[in-house]
Amino acid sequence: MSKQFIEFKGFLSFLILHELNKKILCGEDLAVLIGARKGTVLTPGTIYPALKKLRKYKLIKWKKDGRKKYYFLTDLGWIELENQYKLFSQYFYGLKKHIKKQ
Repeated sequence: MSKQFIEFKGFLSFLILHELNKKILCGEDLAVLIGARKGTVLTPGTIYPALKKLRKYKLIKWKKDGRKKYYFLTDLGWIELENQYKLFSQYFYGLKKHIKKQ
């Protein structure tokens, strides 16, 4: 398996890659989508450092349209997301059967 760039701590990087897998998005749109999924409001102080980290590892790039930056996956980002999906499945497959009703 390839070198792991992302830790599952908090899932934010994973969720960003997952959303960018579906379509090109600006930071604000990512914050809204991921915030809605998590049931919280993501602030710029949360989303933009994660985007910066993903850019540093060359997993995403951006293109500018007016004043907004739109983010998309690189080839390395696609590969990493595939690896993260595999890890996610490996970590969490079968856990539902261990939930006990009170």
